[in-house]
Amino acid sequence: MYFAALLARTEDGWQASEPDLDDVETLADLSDLARAAGDEEETVLVFIEQEDAWFGVIRIDGEEDPRIYVSDAAAASRSSYGEILLTDEVLGRDPEDLDDLVDLDGTEDGDDDAGTVTDHSEDHVPVGPLGDTELLADLGMNGKELLALSGDGALTGEALGEIADSLGCGDVLEAVR
Repeated sequence: MYFAALLARTEDGWQASEPDLDDVETLADLSDLARAAGDEEETVLVFIEQEDAWFGVIRIDGEEDPRIYVSDAAAASRSSYGEILLTDEVLGRDPEDLDDLVDLDGTEDGDDDAGTVTDHSEDHVPVGPLGDTELLADLGMNGKELLALSGDGALTGEALGEIADSLGCGDVLEAVR
């Protein structure tokens, strides 16, 4: 089960809404959805969690590139919404290095002799937290505090609430939960 919320930081404080993610297929789609929730220069946070497995926080500041944090990259890689967050940049991959995945015989790395592709994607996704641990530092939660919420799966269900409390918008988040 998934939960998602948009939190826009306005002049009047935080405003929360529960987004419809049915049409979200890419990080660009998610970023556009977040930008639509706030004014041009406002900070908008997207919280996504898969119950007791992982959570992600995406920060959108105006037209800047999104900043992303995922509590457990390996768990998120097995999720359709998690895959959206695990960009090459977050995973520390250089998109130009993807050319190296094609063997000299023209088959992709992982192809066997019969032409069947073996999925090795999880082999390249680390277990544990990944991304920008300081994306919330100026809002009230430093990287160490964020990492502490990522260490134990039992805390995952409570992590977004604790993050929101640290940012001063716990009640607003609970209103959409």
